[in-house]
Amino acid sequence: MVLLKVLGGIDIVAASTLLMLTFGIDVYSQLLLFSAGLLFIKGLFIFTGDILSLVDLFTALVLVISLFFALPAIFLWLPTFLLLAKGFVSFF
Repeated sequence: MVLLKVLGGIDIVAASTLLMLTFGIDVYSQLLLFSAGLLFIKGLFIFTGDILSLVDLFTALVLVISLFFALPAIFLWLPTFLLLAKGFVSFF
């Protein structure tokens, strides 16, 4: 149970990082890379059959790409909402 809450917390932190990018708040590159790394590691659960880990892998890719390019808003909002949903569901 505690592991599920920790993994949900990772989702919420990454979603807040994406929200900061969406609203134009300067985010430290270390925070972006840390969130992307944690999501990538969480995304490796796809090998166990968890299909929602594909969202984690996609979001990690979006975070890394956002270091170099300004992405359209849909590429930031869509993973944000999915991660927030996953994060909040893991707390209940």
